[in-house]
Amino acid sequence: MTQRGRAARPTGPAGRSRRTDGSRGSDRAGAPRGDLAARRARLREVIEPVVTREGYDLEDLSVSRAGRRHVVRVIVDADGGINLDAVADVSRAVSAALDAAEESGGDIVAGEYQLEVSSPGVDRPLTLPRHWRRNVGRLVRVTVRGAAPGRDGQPTGDRQVTGRVTAADDERVVLEADSGRSEHRYAELGPGRVQVEFSRLDEADGFDGAGEDIDDDDDEDDVEDEER
Repeated sequence: MTQRGRAARPTGPAGRSRRTDGSRGSDRAGAPRGDLAARRARLREVIEPVVTREGYDLEDLSVSRAGRRHVVRVIVDADGGINLDAVADVSRAVSAALDAAEESGGDIVAGEYQLEVSSPGVDRPLTLPRHWRRNVGRLVRVTVRGAAPGRDGQPTGDRQVTGRVTAADDERVVLEADSGRSEHRYAELGPGRVQVEFSRLDEADGFDGAGEDIDDDDDEDDVEDEER
């Protein structure tokens, strides 16, 4: 289930709209991809320590243009998950840190922006040990790279495995599939994908609408040049 919070901060300190000086005028028409990548790096320097201090992991950070403003999307998670109240707390802390950074160091986002903080949905790929650990008990589909020999002694080649995660630590994951139980080191695995089970629809992303962003600005429909 995805919980989404939103710190709608298209304003600077004391509620003033942020202004972009002439040297950054190209941002109004759409920043080049390289500029967005640099801006994302500056944002990470500000945001990641805040998320860590709040007790969570920064899973993803992206910045994109949506009409006249930027959209900053922050994905956070923790062991045991993160609820809507916690997402709101992180949103406020990140927003305050961005305001403070802009007061002391100039434009971080360059112009007006909208901050969106959320937890990962079930469609997020499992790429790190903590991702697998947080999905123990779920059904996952993953590519196992062909390092192990088959019955003829030759490498088996890549194969798709669908199994339930029964255990995971910093080195390996245990999957229970129809063919039996198997252990795999993370180096042997491609990104895992959680499989939504009909019996667990209450865990699916956005099942009850509680995770919907509240935003009536049509500029959201015009998102381009997103960098992750």
